[in-house]
Amino acid sequence: MSVRPRMTNLFEQLGLDSSDEAIALFIVTHQLSAKTKITEADYWTDGQRQFLAEKIKSDGSWAIIVDQLNESLHEDSIAK
Repeated sequence: MSVRPRMTNLFEQLGLDSSDEAIALFIVTHQLSAKTKITEADYWTDGQRQFLAEKIKSDGSWAIIVDQLNESLHEDSIAK
């Protein structure tokens, strides 16, 4: 039985602090413009960028989590 990935798992895979507080802070301090794709953000390392791109292409349960992070990182650009 495979474990369904969660945001904490994603942050662990990216080598980032995966505490709830750290994830919330990361999202608030790393907002992207509407036209910037998550994989084009300048704060990722090449390895992180490649990981995110692979998970998006996999279209599996990881893709859902990456998409949730993507939406969270674009909250400011779509807020009215």
